[in-house]
Amino acid sequence: MPRLTARFLLATLVAAGLATPAFADPRDGVERREHVDGRHEHNRSYADRGVVVTAMPRDAMPVRYGGSRFWYHGGVWYRPEGPGFVVIAPPVGVVVDVLPPYYTAVAAGGVQYYYANDTYYLFNASARGFQVVEPPPGIDTDSAAAATASAAPGGQDAAFVYPRNGQSPEQQATDKYECHRWAVDQTGFDPSREGGGVAPELAGDKRIDYGRASAACLEARGYSVR
Repeated sequence: MPRLTARFLLATLVAAGLATPAFADPRDGVERREHVDGRHEHNRSYADRGVVVTAMPRDAMPVRYGGSRFWYHGGVWYRPEGPGFVVIAPPVGVVVDVLPPYYTAVAAGGVQYYYANDTYYLFNASARGFQVVEPPPGIDTDSAAAATASAAPGGQDAAFVYPRNGQSPEQQATDKYECHRWAVDQTGFDPSREGGGVAPELAGDKRIDYGRASAACLEARGYSVR
């Protein structure tokens, strides 16, 4: 019996559905050009804008906006270009259901923003999601306005959330947002609104109550909050 070559075996397995060609894995389709986003002490690595991939990650989220279609995954945005997809800056105004799995909460002018990969998001209640917005004025020069905290949605001060049960980044983002909304409903304090949406004399205590409620919700869902 003639010896089968490695190339023939791979082609046979692919045709039979027993193997996946390398180009279908987005990690193999991405040019290895990345940068670390250190703004606001975010310190996460992302593919450079302009990098072209041959396939989307399997759980990438399609998003339509302004008559165009985009894809969103892990804080990185893509648009179709030729046979592949190019990494882009998201259009200002587009809304997504969940925040990137790793983000930094940034307070500016009494408003809470969420930052990741050179992009600012603001919760839009009417759209029931997070909207890409222009950077807040003076955000990089006003140290007081640019106070940051890597936190659950709503910006629990100095809170860090760790998954105990291997939750995916997408599940983490969903859980953080849902616990944020639950804490707002329980306490009446919404850190995405100026002053938390409560009387100034109540803001301090309400913020603490919000942080405790959000942490309790996340811990019940299998996270450690520190």
